[in-house]
This record gives sequence, C-alpha cells and structure tokens, in this order.
Amino acid sequence: MIVNNSTSAFYDRSILGMTDLRKQAESLQQQLDHGQRLTRSSDDPVAASRLRMLSRVDLVSNIDKTNAERANSDLTLADTAMTSFADYINRIKELALQAGNETLTDAQRASLGVEISNLHDDLVVLANSRDSTGHALFGGQAGGDAYTIDGSGNAVYIGTATSGDLPLGDGQTVTRSLTGPEFLNFDLGGSPTGLLPIVKALGEALQGGVPDPAAAARDSLAGLTAAHDAVISGQTLVGARLSWIDMTTERRIDMSELRATEQSNIGGTDIAETIARLQELSLVLEASQASFAKLAQLTLFNQV
Repeated sequence: MIVNNSTSAFYDRSILGMTDLRKQAESLQQQLDHGQRLTRSSDDPVAASRLRMLSRVDLVSNIDKTNAERANSDLTLADTAMTSFADYINRIKELALQAGNETLTDAQRASLGVEISNLHDDLVVLANSRDSTGHALFGGQAGGDAYTIDGSGNAVYIGTATSGDLPLGDGQTVTRSLTGPEFLNFDLGGSPTGLLPIVKALGEALQGGVPDPAAAARDSLAGLTAAHDAVISGQTLVGARLSWIDMTTERRIDMSELRATEQSNIGGTDIAETIARLQELSLVLEASQASFAKLAQLTLFNQV
C-alpha cells in the first residue's frame, strides 16, 4: 500500500512539473508569436495599467489627428480661394484703369461694367465656397451659404461671427478658417466698406449709374487696392495657422513615437531573451521527461 501511494505521488509530481514547464514554454512561444510579453493583466499589473493609459492617450491623439487634418484641409481650401479673390481683384483693377481713360466711349465703359458685374457674381459664388464637410467655408459655423443676395442685389453676410476652433491636443487649438467679413470687409478713409459693395457699385457706375463713370472708375482704385491688401492679410493669417498645424502635428508624431517606444519597452517581447529562455525550458523539459521515463522503469514501482 505504501509502495502504491509512493508510486502515485511520484507520477503526480512528475506530471505536474512537466505540465508547468510545458505551460511556461507555450507562454514564451506565444510571446514570440504576438510580440507581447503580457498575455493578461495579472502577468504584470503595473505594466498593464501603464499600457492601458498609453492606449487611451493614443485614442485621444487619433482624434486630434482627425481635427488637424480637417483644419488643414479647410485652411488650404481657404488659401486657394483667397488666391482666386486676389486674382479677381487684379482683373477688376485692370478694367477700372481702362474705364478711367477719358478716351473711352460710354458704350465701351458700359461693356466693361457688364464684365465687372459678372465678376461680382463670381465673387459671391467664391465667397460661398464649401469646406471639407460641405458647409460654408467662409460662413463661420453656418451650414448653408455665407452670403445671400437681397432685393437690391447686395451681397449680405448670413454666417456666424466666428469660424470655430478645433482642438489639436495638449490644450492647443486652431481656427479652421476665416469668416467672409474678416477679409472681405475693411475701413476706407474711416468708413466701413468691403470688396463686394465696391465691385457692385463700380459695375453699376460704368453702366450709366452715375453722371461721371470715368471718375467713378478712378475713384474705385483706392478701394480695390485696400480690398487686395485685406485679402492678402487674411491669406497671411491662414498661412500662419497652417504653419501652426504643422508644428503641432510634428509634436504629436514625436509624442506618438515616444509612446510606441515605451509600449514596446513595457509590453513588448525581448526576442533574444525569450528565445534563450524557451531553449532553456525545452532542455529542462526534455531532461525531465527522460528522467521520468528512466525512473518509472525501476522495479520499485512495479512492486505490489
């Protein structure tokens, strides 16, 4: 009876020992397969907690990345549109210079006025450009158009007062665009005015709306120059915001790389060390199995 109990205990201890070694070897093999040394939080609670925190930071960083991409897209669209505004203004200035020439006939000035009126309509369409989400690019946070035409043919701003900010991470934000009045409106000689009313008035004046259309054309040049300066100033602001996004993006990438390195150091598998441990365990397991086989053949365990 004592022999039987000893035999049973020997088998139990041997099987438990080899099973434990096999589980350790399987765990090391999984670490090699998946590149992670932690298969469950209980393996290293402190490290697991830190990894969860880093994962949450990564999720927030992805949101910041999405915001940065949207802001970059909208500001790039704004920059392109403002370049078009500047080109339109230059063309209108050329027409105004022509119209200011006293040698032109009224019919010729009227023809220039028609072109300028058409350019005014194009400017309104440009002012109603859409952002990356299909909303008004220069309408602040409005969902529809930034400008509408009233009963007198005047372009009226119907957007919101601000464009709204987007978070970029670490408490940093960026305004995603400009509102129309921020770069289309300005003061001229101490009086508020804007590009659209100046162009509308010029087109009408050249088509017979004033007694001296040539003088009106010459008088419009100061306003058109001020309008061009306002657009360029707005474009400079847009460029500064794009540069700010680039800076925050570089910082976010740097921080992401640091987190990835920390995650690898905390939870990643040390390939060389793990392979060495796996080889060591394999040798121990093989030796244990060989020892068990030899001991099990001793006559002591065959006694009844």
